Amino acid sequence: MSAWPIGVETIYRVSEVLSRSLDYRQTLRDVLGALAEAGLSRGLISVADPESGELAVTALHGFDAAAFAPVRYQIGEGVLGLALEVGETIVVENVGRDPRFLNRLGIYDPALPFIAAPITAGGRQLGVLAVQPERPASGELKELARFVTMVANLIGQSVRLALEVEAEKQSLAEERDSLRRTVRGKYGFDNIVGRSVKMRKVFDQVRMVAKWNTTVLIRGETGTGKELVANAIHYNSPRARGPYVRLNCATLPENLLESELFGHEKGAFTGAIGTRKGRFEAADGGTLFLDEIGEISPAFQAKLLRVLQEGEFERVGGGRTLKVDVRVIAATHRDLEAAVDAGDFREDLYYRLNVMPITLPPLRERTEDIPELARHLVARIAAQQGRVLTLKEDAIRRLLQYSWPGNVRELENCLERAAVMSESGIIDASLIHLDRPRASSAVPPAPTLRSAETATGSASAPPASLDPEKMSERERVIAALEQAGWVQAKAARLLGMTPRQIAYRIQTLGIEVKQF
Repeated sequence: MSAWPIGVETIYRVSEVLSRSLDYRQTLRDVLGALAEAGLSRGLISVADPESGELAVTALHGFDAAAFAPVRYQIGEGVLGLALEVGETIVVENVGRDPRFLNRLGIYDPALPFIAAPITAGGRQLGVLAVQPERPASGELKELARFVTMVANLIGQSVRLALEVEAEKQSLAEERDSLRRTVRGKYGFDNIVGRSVKMRKVFDQVRMVAKWNTTVLIRGETGTGKELVANAIHYNSPRARGPYVRLNCATLPENLLESELFGHEKGAFTGAIGTRKGRFEAADGGTLFLDEIGEISPAFQAKLLRVLQEGEFERVGGGRTLKVDVRVIAATHRDLEAAVDAGDFREDLYYRLNVMPITLPPLRERTEDIPELARHLVARIAAQQGRVLTLKEDAIRRLLQYSWPGNVRELENCLERAAVMSESGIIDASLIHLDRPRASSAVPPAPTLRSAETATGSASAPPASLDPEKMSERERVIAALEQAGWVQAKAARLLGMTPRQIAYRIQTLGIEVKQF
């Protein structure tokens, strides 16, 4: 051994390389570099494929392994395959004279020796370390083989950990891809049912706008499926791999809404015990869906406008300006034009949001979609309940006789109620309970906010009878709401109640409030 520059120093260098690098392949290349400096050149490390067991050249000193065509060895094939099969170090004194040596890489000197040592860890054969001494065989070859075996054992743990990490990454990647396919199926176009002319127009708009980063404003009555359209836009866009963050603006007061969207710094207000990121930061690189955008106050509208225009904001209580790359999809059931005219909604924010408007038709304007939609909803309810449900034709005919003021959401609730009441799993007309029967097949569209206010403010409109002796309490409340254009404060005055009292009765009587 004294004639070779190999010893404790080389072992120290190898162990140092194995302990400092997190890059698996670079670590192996560095180990081969340390061996080359000790006179063991043309180093090669091949790792066994966990599934096929074949040896694949993974690291090669002095050459770019990627520059060679994929070189593989079956178990027992060539000197490398033999070392893996027998689990022992193979020494070839002169590779040019040994028929077992295949030299597929064509880089080895046929007049020099060759040493191949199996890489093992935990009783598993993981690969082979091979080197070629830089001078002909001598009495030192046996000692060199012992040294190469020692290095191969040191490499074993690194190779084992690297293979486990790669297997875990592969498993996570497969799980991620599976989840993406599931999400696309759940939130894609197939989840939005409708073949009517109006819905086909919506589908065309969604497909076009999904490709770009344009701000989208989804409009439509409550229950028409605005969130489903927002989901479809995100998951069919280039941002589908990015985050998708949702927020209903009507559920939070203004002070909490600002903190929720923009985040806050520690100590910004009572209870702010730490720094918190807002929804805009969470959605960076993806999409932010702001539902009920028409409910935010004029003061907050100015702050939102800046983010939409500049992509900049400050956290509550902070002075540092943050930049984000977020696509905004907004939704509302309100008549924003009327709100702008009344001074309740900023005109500049309206134009900023209304870049690409998509209007969802109410269910009463696409009754031809009801049969297909009902079957789709029943199939989904059946999956949730874990049983087979059958929707009879007489049930569908009954569904077609109703105006569905609550739109798709009301239809789904109706079918779920019918499914719960059906012990056999068959849903027929007797299980379809409707609150207000449809007077005729031609139902006029719901009035807009402007027309509703005009109707309720008109002195010529005849007041509806609210006689408690002729009507039930539920009928009186509904009649008052209809007469007041579904403005609860006005309906309360007609009934001699406070707004709080009528709100309580609406809840206890199960009245679904129309939104205009």
